[in-house]
Amino acid sequence: MSVPRWYVAAGPAYLAVLLAVDTQVGRGVQVGLGVVTWVVLIAAIWRLETIVRAQVIGVILFATVAEVTGSLIWGVYRYRLHNLPLFIPPAHGLVYLSGLALAAVVRTRWLVGVAAVGLVGWGLAGITVLPRLDVAGAMCAPLLGIFLWKSRFRATYAGVFVVVAALELYGTSIGVWRWATELPGLGIPQGNPPSGVASGYVWFDVMALLVAPWLVVWTRMLRARLAPATA
Repeated sequence: MSVPRWYVAAGPAYLAVLLAVDTQVGRGVQVGLGVVTWVVLIAAIWRLETIVRAQVIGVILFATVAEVTGSLIWGVYRYRLHNLPLFIPPAHGLVYLSGLALAAVVRTRWLVGVAAVGLVGWGLAGITVLPRLDVAGAMCAPLLGIFLWKSRFRATYAGVFVVVAALELYGTSIGVWRWATELPGLGIPQGNPPSGVASGYVWFDVMALLVAPWLVVWTRMLRARLAPATA
C-alpha cells in the first residue's frame, strides 16, 4: 500500500491546527471546519490505491459509530460543545493515513518497539503515578499488545497508535474533548485521556482492513450494473 511519506507530517500538522482553531470558535464556524476537513481528506485519498481508499472509508464508518456510541450516547467522553463535530469523521481518516505513512517511513521493528514501550509504559503509569487513576486504560492496553505481537499488520497498528496517542494528549490538553473520570454505569476509573484509547483505536483499523476488500468488490459490482444503464 503506497501512501506518500510526507503524510507523516502533513496529517498531524493539519489536525493540530484544526484542533487549536476549534477551541476558539462556535458551532457555526465548527461546521465550516468540518467541510474543509472533508475536502482535505478527499484530496488526500484521491490518487491513492483503491484498497487504501476503501480502508479509509471503513475506518471512518466504524469510528463514527464508536464516536456516536461512546460520546453522545454513553458519555465516556464529551467534546467541548457537547456535540459530535463535523470534522471528527474525516479526521479519523487522516489519522489512519498518517499511521500508514509512518509505518512506511520507520522500520517495522523500531516502530513496533516504540509502540510497545509506549503502550506498556502509559498503561503502568495510569495505575501508579499519573494524577488520575486509569484502570480502564490498563485493561484495554493488552488488546493492542496482542495485535503488535501477532498481526501481519502490526506496523500499521503501531503507526496509528503513535499518531493517536500524540493527538489524544494534545486534544485533551487544549480542551477539545475531555474523558469522564470513570466509565458511566461501570464505575471503572479512567484517565484523561485513558491509555487504552489508542489501543481501542486498533479495532477501527482491524475492521477496516477486513471490510476494505469487500467494499472494493461491491463498488466494482455496482459500477458494472450501472454501466449498461448509462451506456
